[in-house]
Amino acid sequence: MDGKIFARVGAVVFIAVALTVTAIEMSSKDDEPDALATRDRSIASQDPLAAELRRCSGIGEAGPRDPGCLKAWADSRRRFLGQRDTATAPAAIAPKTLFPDVPASANRKEGEPTDVTAPAMQVEPPRPKAR
Repeated sequence: MDGKIFARVGAVVFIAVALTVTAIEMSSKDDEPDALATRDRSIASQDPLAAELRRCSGIGEAGPRDPGCLKAWADSRRRFLGQRDTATAPAAIAPKTLFPDVPASANRKEGEPTDVTAPAMQVEPPRPKAR
């Protein structure tokens, strides 16, 4: 048998198998959408926030004006970012200076705001003269 004929027969068999597999896959029913819908319903029944977010995504342009959607989006954002509620959050912490040993008023003119990131120049006390 010649090599060219063998290659052509192999190509024809390969194409026939590929077409058969494609026809079988296209004719089979797809069960995944039902499984996804069932899973979504079970998640929504467990998590009311997910149900509210799904409702908000379904109402379209009215979502940004709906107070329930605004609250649900804020709760989702807070959950995603791992933040606590504002009622239980600690008070804001004041910024710390980079040079805490230097008095803030050492290099500041009156009426000028304090720059907590820049080092203040320390004024050294005069040294006694050597005799």
